[in-house]
Amino acid sequence: MRSGASTNSIVRQLSSLRQFFQWALRERRIDADPMLDLDAPRRPRSLPGTLTPREVASLLAAPGTDQPLDVRDRALLETLYATGMRVSELASVTLPRMNLAQGVIRVTGKGGRERLVPLGESACEAIDRWLSVRKRIAPSGEWLFVSRTGRQLSRQAIWARIRQLAIRAGIASPVHPHRLRHSFATHLLDNGADLRVVQILLGHADLSTTQIYTHVSRARLKALHRDHHPRG
Repeated sequence: MRSGASTNSIVRQLSSLRQFFQWALRERRIDADPMLDLDAPRRPRSLPGTLTPREVASLLAAPGTDQPLDVRDRALLETLYATGMRVSELASVTLPRMNLAQGVIRVTGKGGRERLVPLGESACEAIDRWLSVRKRIAPSGEWLFVSRTGRQLSRQAIWARIRQLAIRAGIASPVHPHRLRHSFATHLLDNGADLRVVQILLGHADLSTTQIYTHVSRARLKALHRDHHPRG
């Protein structure tokens, strides 16, 4: 700490030391673990980055052609923003888990916990359009989103595609799937959604995890007040 290392760096170093001394203790190279009574500094809780509604609209419009992969990308973006799914959850969605007639999708989250999430009209329309051209790619399984070779679209491919689409949309700040998840939660709360409903939609086991989005909304309200109020 005296050397000026950041809190995150100190926490990582302490984690490495803890693992090392646990190994040394198991191997009987030391008699006691010197890390047991050492507390790590608290990491400052950073607010998640979000997109503005206008940036989201630009991103959703970025896949602007009728080519199959652009139709897929539009459906992918609409689904992410409509559901707030994690990228790993999105990559693992299969066709039997969707019910477009009812407008819902069954998502398997962390710890194998399942939740039913509404898709919304725009996402349903985008997915329906994608399904009408998906067969042209000759998919090799029931994955909803597949690559140009018909295989399951990986998390890494989804990340890379969203980055490319954000650049195409002219969004200056970095955009990744989790930022769409943050935007989903924040925009819901900005428009009056109940915190516990957002918790269920996100698949958070603990309400305290969801509460960080209330701070984001509060920060946005303060910024709006500062920028637009005559005495802000």
